Amino acid sequence: MDRFFNTAGPQTPDAYTIDPLSRIDLEDVLTLIRQQRYFVLHAPRQTGKTTCLLALRNHLNHTGNYIAVYVNVEGGQASRNDKTTVIESTIDNIASETCLVTGNELPMQVSKSVRDLGIDSRLSIFLQRMSLQLDKPLVLIIDEIDALVGDSLVAVLRQIRSGYANRPKAFPQSVILCGVRDVRDYRIVLSNQDIVTGGSAFNIKAESLRLGNFSKEEIHELYMQHTRETGQQWDEACFPMVWEATEGQPWLVNALAHEVTYKMKENRDRSVTITPEMIYRAQEQIIYRRDTHIDILIYKLQEERVRRVIEPILANDEEPDEEKMKTDDIQYVTDMGLITRDRGKPIRIANGIYREIIPRELTWNTQQMLIQQPQWYQRADGSIDMEKLLLDFQQFFRQNADSWIQTFDYAEAGPQLLLQAFLQRIVNGGGYIDREYGLGRKRTDLLIRKPLTDHYGGPIQRIVLELKLKRGSMDTVIEKGLEQTWQYMDTVGSVDEGHLIIFDRTQEKSWDERIWHKSYSYQGHSIMVWGM
Repeated sequence: MDRFFNTAGPQTPDAYTIDPLSRIDLEDVLTLIRQQRYFVLHAPRQTGKTTCLLALRNHLNHTGNYIAVYVNVEGGQASRNDKTTVIESTIDNIASETCLVTGNELPMQVSKSVRDLGIDSRLSIFLQRMSLQLDKPLVLIIDEIDALVGDSLVAVLRQIRSGYANRPKAFPQSVILCGVRDVRDYRIVLSNQDIVTGGSAFNIKAESLRLGNFSKEEIHELYMQHTRETGQQWDEACFPMVWEATEGQPWLVNALAHEVTYKMKENRDRSVTITPEMIYRAQEQIIYRRDTHIDILIYKLQEERVRRVIEPILANDEEPDEEKMKTDDIQYVTDMGLITRDRGKPIRIANGIYREIIPRELTWNTQQMLIQQPQWYQRADGSIDMEKLLLDFQQFFRQNADSWIQTFDYAEAGPQLLLQAFLQRIVNGGGYIDREYGLGRKRTDLLIRKPLTDHYGGPIQRIVLELKLKRGSMDTVIEKGLEQTWQYMDTVGSVDEGHLIIFDRTQEKSWDERIWHKSYSYQGHSIMVWGM
């Protein structure tokens, strides 16, 4: 069977893969287990967490020092506060998985022996009796622990905690809880509406480990496995592009490679070299198709605590509102993998693909309602007539901004999102938009790239747009905006034209005062400034 880039479920032997145990600090993990510690390993969804856990289980069992058991409790999510059902299913799963590891039915016999015990101690007594029967210390790996909620989650955590003092002879030597978030961040609402924090329900946690993304070197190694297997080459310029798009997020790294080497049928001819333009096309297809990973991301954007963090980033707030952007919310969105924070810098969207997805999906319905068509703004050579486009947008903005922006879930970023929806509708005819935005930047940088031929390496139209909200005097905003627009044009290089768009939300001003455009010369470049 041909090897492939995996985008669904744990890795298999046929998939290209980075050694899962190399992605965690194995020595630290083994030390914690030797010290009989209970600890947490957490990571965003689809980062290879389960693959690492299964590899760790196999490694521990191979040493012959432990009986390591992996169990996934996600199925208990459907039972919610029905702790009887969740405890019973957890016991059954642990017993079944232990049978597979040990090769005998003793664990199932132990599970039957506790059936008539009280539900508030049944899991604890089961783990005690089974540990006593096993000939080696038990290491229990519980995956998707944060899929459980309310009474059920508290019941599981507290019963694991209750036997802690009896380890390793009469309770698991080590328990590893695995989920998207650190257990300390759980805010558990019980059926009686009392709130319990994860830290209090599981206060025996020794440490929290976080599974990171692929490094640049690991991405290169993963893709080179495909080259060694098939002979298909990658243009070296692809790798910086893949890093910018994914920043090592494992699902995205694999999805891009799968798209470009398999889903693009013409590239199944392994004599074809993978080029940067193909990577761009693959990225667009993944976003447009809304694969499961992307769908989950889109769904999360609807959560209020996610909106409180993402909206100021989209709006390029200079300073976040501390009442709106709470520390717990930031940690929650970070644990989901949506944002990241570089040392000494403001929080930002975690990677280029997410930066593309978020504004596009937040304006998806708006895009569908627009009547504008790409051909309206296309010159004979295939390039975009940006001046004509922005003149039309000014009129559209004047007529529709107030009513449309009110319907946006992310209204504070409404002007920027509305323009991006308008542009996306046009660029979908055969171009790309690269976006840069974030807290403290005071602007949104957009780069429109429009290939003028179907041939890779052919001419490309490049247009820079700088989006700013008017804060302070207009003269100051224009002066700073021209500098920023020129800097971005200089960074991009070979830019055909630059535009500075200033949104003036001063309600006292008439639309006639707000709608204007004027050409400026800055550092030898012509920059068109647009008032909205």
